[in-house]
Amino acid sequence: MNTKLNKSDWVILAIIYGVTILLGCIDYYKEGNKLIEYLIDFPTTAFLSTVIILVFIQKIVPIFLVQKKAYLLFFIISLLLLTVVGTIENLIGRLTSGRSLSDISNYFTYLQNGLYNATDMVGFPLGVLLMKKFHEGQKDLLEVQKQQKENELKLLRSQIDPHFLFNNLNTLDSLIDTNPIKAKEYINRLSLIYRYLIKTKDAEVMELANEIEFAKNYIFLIQTRFANDYEFKIKENVSLVDKFIPTGSILTLLENVVKHNKSDGTNAIKTTITINKGWLIITNSKSKIKSTNESFGTGLDNLKARYKLLSDEKIQVHNMDTKFEVFIPTITLSE
Repeated sequence: MNTKLNKSDWVILAIIYGVTILLGCIDYYKEGNKLIEYLIDFPTTAFLSTVIILVFIQKIVPIFLVQKKAYLLFFIISLLLLTVVGTIENLIGRLTSGRSLSDISNYFTYLQNGLYNATDMVGFPLGVLLMKKFHEGQKDLLEVQKQQKENELKLLRSQIDPHFLFNNLNTLDSLIDTNPIKAKEYINRLSLIYRYLIKTKDAEVMELANEIEFAKNYIFLIQTRFANDYEFKIKENVSLVDKFIPTGSILTLLENVVKHNKSDGTNAIKTTITINKGWLIITNSKSKIKSTNESFGTGLDNLKARYKLLSDEKIQVHNMDTKFEVFIPTITLSE
């Protein structure tokens, strides 16, 4: 479930609390309440209710119900939170009406009323938002599953792509005569690529270390084929242990670099793969030669769709005058 509130979530909350405040104003008018009660009670109630809803959606439900499955602890924490916030709201209402706190005769009953009050405050809007988030999650799941099937078909096609095979066989043919040792290395790297593609075709995510090794083999093919037209650097600023990314992510981004950037024969297309805390960043210089390959952004769109279920973070794309950057989140097992 995506725990971040989107624009439509805030609209729903605004409508619910707007109607609630309107009905409350009518009751206050009938009871002859003072102006200060209007100005303090309603904003306080809306603020406290929103805070509780955010805490439940972003912390309590994901941690205690989904991750830890600590149902008793969830129940206890929920009761305590609701009681405290509901009691605070009741105390504020008492003070704005001019009543003294010393008039409270039974503190247990007062705390109990605070629990009931908080339940009334957040019960309906929280239920609406949780149902909405659930159905949005189901919709995203269906879309990603559909996209995943398309990715699998695309991956299977790429494994037997005649252009890919033709280009690599041509390169290999020239190497056999000019550099037999490098030709053997080329065959080895090519076989490793195909072995990895076949092995991971059904995997949704793969360890980042494996994806980096795969990228190194693919980079070897590119540099052997295009000589000095492309330069690559890999900077591992953090440990790769226990980090994952969607299978084939780096391949997709490297393919885009080669597809949409051609060297002018003087300046190489420079690409850097940087692994920082939480992010893998691929930056490439942009070619001055206009590419004949039309870009539909399908590769990036596929990655964005897959990340909807894998991480709360989103892919970041920065298209500048002289360089192109893509930030993709790394995923840990705890997520």
